[in-house]
Amino acid sequence: MIPPKPPARSGKPSLWRFIRDFRRDILSAQSGKLYRAWMAEFKSPLIHSFTCNDPALLDLILKKRPLDFPKSGRMAAGLTPLLGNSSFISNGETWRHQRRIIDPAFEGGRLREAFPAMLAASDAAVARIAPLATGHEIDIEPETAHVAADVIFRTLFSLPIEDETASGVFTAFRAHQDAQPMVNLGGLMALPRWLHFHSRRTKRTAKHIRGLIERLVRARAGQIAVGTAPDDLATKIMTTPDPETGTRFTEVEMVNEVATFFLAGHETAASALAWSLYLLSQSPEWQDRVAAEPEVRDFGGIRNLGAARAVFREALRLYPPVAMTVRECKHAETLRDRQAPKGAQLVISPFHIHRHERLWDNPDGFDPARWETENGKACQRDAFLPFSAGPRACPGAGFAMIEGPLLLSALVRAYHIAPGQEVPVPVMRLTLRGKGGIRLKLIPRQA
Repeated sequence: MIPPKPPARSGKPSLWRFIRDFRRDILSAQSGKLYRAWMAEFKSPLIHSFTCNDPALLDLILKKRPLDFPKSGRMAAGLTPLLGNSSFISNGETWRHQRRIIDPAFEGGRLREAFPAMLAASDAAVARIAPLATGHEIDIEPETAHVAADVIFRTLFSLPIEDETASGVFTAFRAHQDAQPMVNLGGLMALPRWLHFHSRRTKRTAKHIRGLIERLVRARAGQIAVGTAPDDLATKIMTTPDPETGTRFTEVEMVNEVATFFLAGHETAASALAWSLYLLSQSPEWQDRVAAEPEVRDFGGIRNLGAARAVFREALRLYPPVAMTVRECKHAETLRDRQAPKGAQLVISPFHIHRHERLWDNPDGFDPARWETENGKACQRDAFLPFSAGPRACPGAGFAMIEGPLLLSALVRAYHIAPGQEVPVPVMRLTLRGKGGIRLKLIPRQA
């Protein structure tokens, strides 16, 4: 089965053609040659960028010398209204300080403690979707967004999505995505900072979300002060001092990180789960294998979800939620015998790397069994970047690889998934979504 991907641009590169095509979608504005090229250089009076697909370059940029290739400030500019200077976009000592506080919250033992909240969200999702499982087409993306948001609030603040403030953040975030439907144009194109801008609506929705999160953070600070705070991720992060400086997050810093967790944990999980369900609708064999796996009611049961985990990982390969990101050359560099000046933008595109014709066997095919092959294992190590890699890899990667298979297993055990009439086309918004949604049909399995 060959899942759909965006059409690729052909012909000679042109800045103005790229800007024109970008208005439709950043992925379809890219050259089809990127599925075979190890590196591509683009230079104009405004732009000097390198798209890096070579595993050796990825290893250099992400693992061996990450401090010499910081996150691009131009890319970060698109997310600043919502995230502030959070760990997702900060650099240098600020980033190191943030990660020294955040990382302990996502260690293995903490994931075990968070599992009951994930399970409760999973059970709630199965019940909430039941009235929609009539065999008629529905857009599954709003439903996966709902359950992903529920997981975030239950694990972070011990609140179900039905809580008034949690529900308010979820609703406001959907408005923010509509206001800023794509990641920052200037960052992905490496345009000068003076060409960056935010609409009034983007600023307004970001301010509203941050205000709601601030309310949650202040309430939790009060609970911590009197000793009544639940032992969840928010409490852990707010009470953990930086082991080197002894300082804790300020209120503003905590708001930044909660906004980041919501973006990174809710948006990405919703995208990956929706594409996983779509892929299973096209593959009855794998859908039956996932449905046949044991029901999970405790943390140890996660190890029994081999098929669900393989499908979820394959969805992350074919449809990586963060399809592109940008690093920057801190110094002049030589990359594959080409000279990259200081400030050059380095585009890392998991979407193209994950489908690279010179790396993967059957790169465009849906094949969850690939992860047991020698090629799949080698590519998983060197060319699989759904959570980035190296020191800046997403701290919630382990969290996601428990949440995703758990939710996928629960939904497929409860409902048979059939495809809708429209074939979804992936487009890059804040995360990789279906153009016009992802339409599926759900039928209760017991029926």
